[in-house]
Amino acid sequence: MNEHFFQCPYCWEEISVLLDPSINHQTYIEDCEVCCRPIEFEVAFEDGELVQFEVRDIEQ
Repeated sequence: MNEHFFQCPYCWEEISVLLDPSINHQTYIEDCEVCCRPIEFEVAFEDGELVQFEVRDIEQ
């Protein structure tokens, strides 16, 4: 597992997530640990290296 830090798209707090490099492409939703709002993650690995990390707010 790799720890990755990013800013929440809602509250702008820096938080971290654990990413699994054994899965090449992942898209999932997880709540911010600070403001509890849903964040969509899109993550991609190549040869165990993180090549894409995007977060998006999903509230309308």
